[in-house]
Amino acid sequence: MFIATLIAPGTLAGSDISTAGDVLRDAGCEPGATGWIDEGFAADIGFTGDPAAAREALESNVPAVDIVVQPAKGRAKALLVADMDSTMITVECIDELADYAGIKPQIAEITERAMRGELDFEAALDARVALLKGLDEAVIEQCLAERVVIMPGAAPLIRTMRERGALTILVSGGFTRFAEPVAKIIGFDRAIANVLEVADGALTGTVTKPIVGSDTKLQTLLNAVAEIGLNPNQTLAVGDGANDLAMIKRAGLGVAYRAKPIVAAAAAARVSHNDLTALLYAQGIAKADWVTA
Repeated sequence: MFIATLIAPGTLAGSDISTAGDVLRDAGCEPGATGWIDEGFAADIGFTGDPAAAREALESNVPAVDIVVQPAKGRAKALLVADMDSTMITVECIDELADYAGIKPQIAEITERAMRGELDFEAALDARVALLKGLDEAVIEQCLAERVVIMPGAAPLIRTMRERGALTILVSGGFTRFAEPVAKIIGFDRAIANVLEVADGALTGTVTKPIVGSDTKLQTLLNAVAEIGLNPNQTLAVGDGANDLAMIKRAGLGVAYRAKPIVAAAAAARVSHNDLTALLYAQGIAKADWVTA
């Protein structure tokens, strides 16, 4: 038995659920019980049949709604591994640092290409950080205060999962000087990121090796599964860039959040219309049970 969860930002209607049932039948699936998680926001439709065919049909025929298709059993997750830049926060920190150095367009172009999978992530990070050589270390705190904005829904997602006993890990190809305070604000258990090297109060243009990239993200997921003795199906990974793909593909539920095309195409679920609380709805958790403080 599978569940298709339909999620929309306060606009989900009964007609959408009815349409989804018809779409499932046309895709060769047999709809079962339906029910609201939160009326107007999220609803579940149980079904039997081919989940890949169901997802494709629903995404193609139910517009402006995020669709998560997964087995009914085990939808509540015990581990979340999340990317930071453009996932848990609204910006790419290295691009914002570059703005203080007056070279944002140059660095942002490299960032975009790396996140699309067009460049090797580690080489691209080295190249971008090298361009920041000599930037005053104090700019890091200024950037954190002035530019870093927590993504809507991030705090309820993490705090609710932790309250329910899940382990939450922020793992970023960005920098510890951002990831550690961001993780604390949102409520993550752990944060892993790259270390910007500093000497005499200025960036040296280098990061400590090895670089936290795709392999580290995947290994973080696998190590946590082993550490707490989970079935891999009990895991959730979310990110937006090419360096998130490996962990997204290995998680029980891998989610592309407002992601680059290469990630969106490969992920088991896409969230394009809603904020991060969509990942609570995907686990069947209603708003009344969210932890917001």
